[in-house]
This record gives sequence, C-alpha cells and structure tokens, in this order.
Amino acid sequence: MIDTQDHLMPDGRRIAFRFTPAAKGNPAPTLVFLPGYMSDMAGGKAQAVFARAAATGRGCLLLDYSGCGESSGLFADGTLSLWREEVLALIETCCPGPVILAGSSMGGWLMLLAGLELGAKDSGRLAGLVGIAAAPDFTDWGYTEEQKADLSAGRPIYEDNPYGPEPTPTHPGFWRDGQASRLLDAEIAIDCPVRLIHGQADPDVPWQTSLRLAEALRSADVQVHLIKDGDHRLSREADIALLLATIDRLYG
Repeated sequence: MIDTQDHLMPDGRRIAFRFTPAAKGNPAPTLVFLPGYMSDMAGGKAQAVFARAAATGRGCLLLDYSGCGESSGLFADGTLSLWREEVLALIETCCPGPVILAGSSMGGWLMLLAGLELGAKDSGRLAGLVGIAAAPDFTDWGYTEEQKADLSAGRPIYEDNPYGPEPTPTHPGFWRDGQASRLLDAEIAIDCPVRLIHGQADPDVPWQTSLRLAEALRSADVQVHLIKDGDHRLSREADIALLLATIDRLYG
C-alpha cells in the first residue's frame, strides 16, 4: 500500500495524493487519474488504475481536489480553475516526464483543461488522454434554465443524488467558473491520442457528449468506445477491464 501524502499549495491548501513512481529505467508516461464531481481517489476506477500501474512498473498519480476526500478546504469553494491549478501543481511535483491524463465525468473536463495547459507549455508532456463518461461543459447543458437563473443570482442548488444519501450541491462560484471554461463550441487544441469510453445508458452525461468532444478535438487520433448497457459510473468488472485494456493499448 502506497501511503497518502500531502502537497501544500502556496495559499496553504493541503492536497492529498498517492504516487507510485515508474520502475527504474521504465520511460513510460505517468498516468494521472482525475476523479469526478464530489468523488476522490478512493473510488474503484482510481484504485484499479493505480494497482495496474504498480503491477506493470508504470508511474501513477492519484489526488483529491481541495474540499474533497482527504484534502483540506470546503467543497463550496471549489472550481474547475482551482482544481486545475492543483492538478498541474501535483504533475509538476511528481511527474517530470510525459503524462497520460485519465478523467472520469467532471474529471474528463479537467483532463482537457489541464491537457491544454500542459500541451501549450511543452507538446511532448501530453502523451494521451482517456475520458470515462467525460462531461465537458456540463454547467451549460446539465441544468435547467430555472437552475441557471438561481446560480446566476448567487443561489446554490441541490439535486437528488442517486449515489449517496445527501443531495448533490452546485455552488454559484463553481457554475460561473464552469461557464467561463466551456470548450465544446470551438476547436480544442490537443493533438495527442485520445480514447473516450461512454455508456449509452448513462442517465447523467449523454453519450453524444463524447461524440461532440471527438469532433471538437484537433487530434486525428481519437477513438470513441460506446457501451450499450453502460451506466454513468462504468464501475462494473467488465467496464474496469475495458478501461485498463484501453490504457494498456495507449502504452503500446
């Protein structure tokens, strides 16, 4: 078991992470897993990719965004921009070479935002992307006009949560930042190989979102894998096996 460590951001935020380095002499890119909204590195997909990386001698980085899991802070203060900053800081600290970013749901949006910044600084740093029910721009298409009006007026909204006992909150700061971070209506300047996995029985993120994303990406090496009976979580044994096989193939 790799112990959880803490990374201190300049403003004192304490970001919990787990990191396993590549085996000595292994030049393979480090996999960075980005969990979804209100999720953390203890989830089944994160644990599975971390275990596969350790078993194959590859590097892997997991983290909890501020306000989530074992990290400090309040979830109500979280935004995509804040969490992207944390992701990039951990990559800078732990991963000096190329990385593959894998993002689940909202993590798929963060994957794109972090990937754009990494690629802009050094095109060789971004070796691949893997989206699992990726949800870019969900602040735009994921809410009713009434909900958007509440958020725009500074009022949080709360929705039924099928995955836990507490309602799912969306806070105005997160929503405003998300609206400023939308990507799907223009070319996304990412050129690395991209693999997108999406369930067609996903009740939260329409599977057509992955097709829109594939079209918007500048890369010519984009593949979309649709699972007809797949739900949003894609955490069944067969789903996780597909995720691991997809990552393995990216490594060649």
